[in-house]
Amino acid sequence: MSSEVASRCDAKKLVRSPSGLRMVPEHRAFGSPFGLEEPQWVPDKECPRCMQCDAKFDFLTRKHHCRRCGKCFCDKCCGQKVALPRMCFVDPVRQCSACALVSRKEAEFFDKQLRVLLSGATFLVTFGNSEKSETMVCRLSNNQRYLLLDGDSHHEIEVAHISTVQILTEGFPAGEKDIHTYTSLLGSQPTCEGGNARATGMSLQYSIPGSEGMTQLKLTAGEDANGSRRPSTVWLVAMHKAAKLLCESRDQ
Repeated sequence: MSSEVASRCDAKKLVRSPSGLRMVPEHRAFGSPFGLEEPQWVPDKECPRCMQCDAKFDFLTRKHHCRRCGKCFCDKCCGQKVALPRMCFVDPVRQCSACALVSRKEAEFFDKQLRVLLSGATFLVTFGNSEKSETMVCRLSNNQRYLLLDGDSHHEIEVAHISTVQILTEGFPAGEKDIHTYTSLLGSQPTCEGGNARATGMSLQYSIPGSEGMTQLKLTAGEDANGSRRPSTVWLVAMHKAAKLLCESRDQ
């Protein structure tokens, strides 16, 4: 990706919506695949009562819209102001109790896992059915739209075109399989068997615009400059979170 194209993809502008100030991509097509569109607000005339506690709206009981779901609530049921980076809000915004809970859970990804993905880690990378692996650094692009792989060669995978993520793990008790698979089929809720496994690699399938069928890529945790595999293991854990958010984005 040229520096000119990259700067254009990363360009943002400050806009004011009915819900608050938002820092959005200059071009909508360059938005993060983890982002959510602002919801349509339920019209005031269609909600004479709080949609959670059924309190009747009047001069004292004011009506508020949740910025995440767009439904109407009283101040008691929609009085929390919580950060909502998935909608690019600059400041915390008013959300109902259910949405606030979800947004707080997502905060860990944007505060921690996203930084890990942007920093990158070292992996042994195998493309397709090749028997050869290449040592490469895999990281998420600054605009969160691509997985960038850099080694002797350079590859870019558009995150929105990833269909399946499989995380290979190890660390089961004696008598059980040494290698297990965490599978997240994007478009359905992911499941995980075994709670004490350690991530050792990742296999993903993705489509390439203009070509037929799916392409497969396998990453095996590699050692960093200090001979540690921990950075790549932490990166894989962050990828779990990213896959779940991508799945949820598509379901919205």
